[in-house]
Amino acid sequence: MAGKVNKDTMYAPPLDLSFKCINSMTGAMAEEPRTALRRLQHTPEGKVCSRVLRLNNNILPDLSGFNEAIDHFIKDTSQLSWIDLSFNDLSTIDNVLTQYKNLRVLYLHGNSIITLGEVDKLVALPNLLSLTLHGNPMENEKGYRNYVMSALPQLKTLDFSAVTKQDRVTAAIWRRGFNQQKPKRNFDV
Repeated sequence: MAGKVNKDTMYAPPLDLSFKCINSMTGAMAEEPRTALRRLQHTPEGKVCSRVLRLNNNILPDLSGFNEAIDHFIKDTSQLSWIDLSFNDLSTIDNVLTQYKNLRVLYLHGNSIITLGEVDKLVALPNLLSLTLHGNPMENEKGYRNYVMSALPQLKTLDFSAVTKQDRVTAAIWRRGFNQQKPKRNFDV
């Protein structure tokens, strides 16, 4: 069912674990999701039918146990298309996120991600169209926007701003210059 769209979850409300002071994914499993205007649909096993996960505005330092926690709550995790991890204390982009190949929207703004190279991990997400990273220390790196757009050319929005044709051209030119500036390593002994 990985490539097939499940109509039950297409318009289902998000699984909302935001503003819960969660400091670990194990801790997330002990929480009750927030209630929404539209009620969450549950399977007989008690799992939620949703394609959207909100874990924003918590105090997560990392995503250890992420898969187990998500499996605990969501019926079909392969259908996850939107994950909001904004305003936590993440210092890296965890590789666990790259397992969700249907991910189209990923919010990571307002965290503590320092290294711009962390973005390279997201190349494994071919369907990713919208990404937020502003409010992380990496945003202050020279060439931040061009780096992200050249690494993820399929993006339609970055930091809640549309990616234009001119942005793509500029990022491609920047990437060629960036690759030429990289020091060549000589591994001959």
